Amino acid sequence: MESKTEKATFGAGCFWGVEESFRRVPGVISTQVGYMGGNLSNPTYEDVCTDQTGHAEVVEVTFDPAQVSYEDLLKVFWQFHDPTQRNRQGPDVGTQYRSVIFFHTPAQEAAARASMEKLARAGLHKRPIATALAPAAEFWRAEEYHQQYLEKRGLAQCH
Repeated sequence: MESKTEKATFGAGCFWGVEESFRRVPGVISTQVGYMGGNLSNPTYEDVCTDQTGHAEVVEVTFDPAQVSYEDLLKVFWQFHDPTQRNRQGPDVGTQYRSVIFFHTPAQEAAARASMEKLARAGLHKRPIATALAPAAEFWRAEEYHQQYLEKRGLAQCH
């Protein structure tokens, strides 16, 4: 019997490092980087870098919920970026680098909201959580040279 897969979509700064973090998670079937949440059809990297399209750099994660839960993916998401930064991560600045969870189902929305509230209550950050929640929109796959960028170059992280 074939197991059912689900999709999750996260934005947490430059998509190269975000993708690499999720690729390492057991139960993640595949990842691809791209753009979501903007107002331009079929955007290019150059379009998104103008900070005028409204897209976020995102990673679409295909996972097997029998092997890894959506809640576990949320834990990974919170661990590898600063969710208190608005429209930036590290040296990368612009709305395309925003912290955002694009939910695909009402259950994902509820889990993401609960996870965010739990993180806020934990008091681990001095500033409030700035991560946005939004319904998943059309995913535009990024150019091939961006896919698995760090792995192709033998790098473990961006910065």
